[in-house]
Amino acid sequence: MGVNLSDIVPFEEIEIEDLRGRTIAIDAYNAIYQFLSVIRQPDGTPLKDFKGRVTSHLSGLLYRNVNLIESGILPAYVFDGIPSKLKKDTIAERGERRAKAQKEWKDAVERGDLEVAFSKATQSSRITNEIVESSRILLTYLGIPVVQAPEEGEAQAAFMASKGDVWAASSQDFDSLLFGAPRLVRNLTLTGRRKLPGSRRYRTVNLEMIELNKALEHLGVTRDQLIDICIMMGTDFNPGIKGIGPKKALTLIKEYGDLERSLDAKDLMIESFKEIRSIFLDYEKMTEYDLTWKPAQREKVMEFLVEEHDFTPGRVESALNKLESEREEKREQAAQSKLDMFS
Repeated sequence: MGVNLSDIVPFEEIEIEDLRGRTIAIDAYNAIYQFLSVIRQPDGTPLKDFKGRVTSHLSGLLYRNVNLIESGILPAYVFDGIPSKLKKDTIAERGERRAKAQKEWKDAVERGDLEVAFSKATQSSRITNEIVESSRILLTYLGIPVVQAPEEGEAQAAFMASKGDVWAASSQDFDSLLFGAPRLVRNLTLTGRRKLPGSRRYRTVNLEMIELNKALEHLGVTRDQLIDICIMMGTDFNPGIKGIGPKKALTLIKEYGDLERSLDAKDLMIESFKEIRSIFLDYEKMTEYDLTWKPAQREKVMEFLVEEHDFTPGRVESALNKLESEREEKREQAAQSKLDMFS
């Protein structure tokens, strides 16, 4: 999913405390997909309610957002709109990979190989309309802003960050940088110990922050050139050129200046590259959106999660108590600040 610039773009490891008081626009589909992938039973089966509906994403959204808000972070979730027609091949390929992983998961379960089963199960995760709608409902009941993008959620989040309405965009993908986000926070919904697929070993996942200007300065390129590098590598909108990865693409763009001259010099061709470039530079976006954080609607959250989706009442109540405690503390701090102004 998205471009992978980890080999050439520098990042800074940060602590959750470094984000206290910050507003973060989170790529909703990216976060939901991560929850669907990792919140599973040992054989790879996702969490489900009594009607057989998947609830892994709801569990992730509830407990991770409680942790974020307890840490003083104000999250907002940006949902994808209608994908570009240039993305249809990527979407089709993902569907084929997930179908293959689904079959391999079932085969592994039948032979009792739980490690392989879990690994394949994570690769089979799908975001359905029902999952999207239930995610939006829960976030709204929790008082967390939901923003609907006309096209790419990452693009909308990047726009909000570039306008200064949020401090950073958050996604696992690097595309946010191409869309112009001044800061990208990775692993926001994944920090902690994570099991390695197909293994009994675990790895620690840390928060990472990438600043666009620092990354461009380090690479010695402009944002336009970074986009050209990624088009050569391959994006969600094109397959790229075989044999060209981030380092080689960087070398070519720095040598020839842009994509057109690089392609001419090496007698290469990329279809619709100007249209792909415009997706990153001149994308559809919402210029008006509501970033108001509200108190959680306790009764509606309990009804939605406990009565409709079979969550344990005590755990949901505990999560809501933490949310209310954090927000009450903020109200007291705000009131004290006003008193201090007149003392």
